[in-house]
Amino acid sequence: MNAITAQIGDLADAGERMIERLRRKAFLPESRKGLNVRFGIAEAAQLLGCSTNRIRMAEEDGRLPPAPAADNGRRLGYSVEELLHMRDVLGASPARAPLDVPAVIAVQNFKGGVGKSTVTTHLAHYFAVQGYRVLVVDCDSQATTTTLFGFNPHFNITREETLYPYLSIDPTQNDLSYAVKATPWPNVDLIPSNLELFDVEYELAAAGSDGASVLAARFRKLKQGLIDLARHYDIVLLDPPPALGTISLAVMQAANALLVPLAATTPDFCSTVQFLSMMDQVLQQLGTAGIEVDYSFVRLICSKFDGNDPSHAMVRAIMEQSFGPALLPVPILESAEISHAAMRMMTVYELEKPIGTPKTHKRCRANLDEAMGQIEQLVRQGWGRVAPASEEEVVSAAAG
Repeated sequence: MNAITAQIGDLADAGERMIERLRRKAFLPESRKGLNVRFGIAEAAQLLGCSTNRIRMAEEDGRLPPAPAADNGRRLGYSVEELLHMRDVLGASPARAPLDVPAVIAVQNFKGGVGKSTVTTHLAHYFAVQGYRVLVVDCDSQATTTTLFGFNPHFNITREETLYPYLSIDPTQNDLSYAVKATPWPNVDLIPSNLELFDVEYELAAAGSDGASVLAARFRKLKQGLIDLARHYDIVLLDPPPALGTISLAVMQAANALLVPLAATTPDFCSTVQFLSMMDQVLQQLGTAGIEVDYSFVRLICSKFDGNDPSHAMVRAIMEQSFGPALLPVPILESAEISHAAMRMMTVYELEKPIGTPKTHKRCRANLDEAMGQIEQLVRQGWGRVAPASEEEVVSAAAG
């Protein structure tokens, strides 16, 4: 190995040390970050679809504990855990019925830089705030999603804690329960990833003449493992690698819904068209091999959209013309708040207070809620339901 080649390893080591420093600065002294976000009673009532008066009455009659307060008597707001308890007491849980099939959504595009992991983590936290039970499976050896959940994939995660022991040529695990980790969110779990997960790709490529049969077995195995786990969740989010490899193909087959993020640029549009064309060919080949893929929905979502950029508006118009109703109507807007949160290895839903101006934060959060809410509606439609009406909507309808 010459000096220049060796320098790559030095650069990687220096970068990993910096990531660890950033993680220690961003998170609590423990190896995982905490979750300190709280919701005022008005926001809690809106999330639960009830009136603030109903919450206060439940606190007064003892069904709910008194609202947490600071030493000066001022309400602190409700934690996510307290919100979940409130949902149970007030009958406001959005959880699927026992016979409803859990939504297993692959967030996939072979084009890097479209915000795939950012969309996945924000979607997970949106669903968490709404009261769903969520499992996130990081299938990408780059492990960006794992990092955003507060784990350093280089220092905190071993190969044995990823999908590797389950998918490898010589598996040491028969189900996926070993890999499930708790996160700071009480209703979100994570199967993490790290660079060594890529060994699965090497092993299957080296399987020689048995490769095809081994590959088919791995596809079915990932799907079965996720079906077994999904019984404990409402939503499963899969973040596969941004390339057509063994794991990506297994994820395609394991999912029952597909969300494709793409940025509003011409290269991203062209790349996504190629991705869809390639997926079409692969799905046909999988069908020929007896491996069926069935999605309850396939949608594209425009990410990193700048409404003030004429070129973005032009490309989005091209998307609408090309993809029609498969393109979700509300894009995810480019926002400094998302970038600032990512610098702290967080999502906007984890911020205790705005990083930028309150106006920027409010606009960003409102857009995320609306954009992610589109996907929630698709999930609920798959269960044969729509989002529950709030008391205010029921009263208004009755009055009308």
